[in-house]
Amino acid sequence: MDVTLPDAVVDGTGGRIVLLVLDGLGGLPDAETGLTELEAAATPNLDRLARTAALGLHQPVEPGIAPGSGPGHLALFGYDPIRYNIGRGVLSALGVGFDLRHGDVAVRLNFATLDGEGKVRDRRAGRPPDEENRRLVEKLRQGVQPRGGVEIFFEPEKEHRAVLVLRGEDLVPHVTDTDPQETGLEPLRVQARSTEARHAAEVLQSVLDGARKVLSDEPKANALLARGIDAYHHYPSFEERFELRALAIARYPMYRGVARLVGMDTCAIADSDAGSVAALAEHYAEYDFHFVHFKAMDSRGEDGDYAGKVKAIEAVDALIPEVEKLEPDVIVVTGDHSTPARLRSHSWHPVPILIASPWARPAADAAFGERACMRGELGVFPAKHIMTLALAHAGRLAKFGA
Repeated sequence: MDVTLPDAVVDGTGGRIVLLVLDGLGGLPDAETGLTELEAAATPNLDRLARTAALGLHQPVEPGIAPGSGPGHLALFGYDPIRYNIGRGVLSALGVGFDLRHGDVAVRLNFATLDGEGKVRDRRAGRPPDEENRRLVEKLRQGVQPRGGVEIFFEPEKEHRAVLVLRGEDLVPHVTDTDPQETGLEPLRVQARSTEARHAAEVLQSVLDGARKVLSDEPKANALLARGIDAYHHYPSFEERFELRALAIARYPMYRGVARLVGMDTCAIADSDAGSVAALAEHYAEYDFHFVHFKAMDSRGEDGDYAGKVKAIEAVDALIPEVEKLEPDVIVVTGDHSTPARLRSHSWHPVPILIASPWARPAADAAFGERACMRGELGVFPAKHIMTLALAHAGRLAKFGA
């Protein structure tokens, strides 16, 4: 008989779990100090929490593989990120509240700046404010016409990000992205990865070409780059698997999207990290599991801003006492991947994690940093096991076998 763990031994009773995700938490040592961003940060609260916690490092996907945010979060939620991988476009569409239907193809868009030669000068169009994003999306809605009998929907996301949804027959999403990932290059053309995907590739490219014409008079956001293209399908829910009523508290739509994909509830929050923690306190008694997302570490890492990433970590550390006041049975603090400022991108490096509970085996001199976590009881392990460990520490798993 096939047995799926931990699903088969979930008890359904036990303590509350809070998962704090510091996006892009892991880093690399600075050339001058030899310290990672987390090690350099003044984190008295996280260090104190580490002295009551099991420490370790997790691999979001596999050794050497740099994960996207979607696979990284799915692994944190206990889903094998290879088996359950889905394009970021779907997550973004769900995150902005779009009512996806089975088979809809969703595309994550970046507004970008092209120079006079048609080469990418800025992949994020200067990170326009959200109100500018909404104006640009409305311009696309008015100006870009449907192609090939396919319905098209543009939705604003945040800053330079937007969403495109294609709805129609014979849309196989096995097509390539158009983001060259570097400046100084022209946007790539959409290519079909299979014969069946040719129609989808033609439709998407025609929409992007139409959008470029509509945006041609814009000083910054004069083109779109397409990424994370995939079709929507149903996932087994978090509550079905783990018998946890779960709430996602995330300011950025993509992260609300991955939570909605697995059936978590979401809530409105103020546009600040303190607002996220306030929302946690407001809804704490209503749920068994809370996922709280903090974004700034990843953004500063991608900007190559070592000092900015250090400050972002310190800002979250200052909020830890407010979380502790709620007295969760288990607090998990980690990231979905590493984003070292030296690399300016997601990386393959294992991510620090602490699991604070009365049942941990902490070291008296523990601190929360990469090298301290290397010495922790958890070792280096696959991220998909984090939920199993959290459930165990919360007393929510029965014994396996006789």
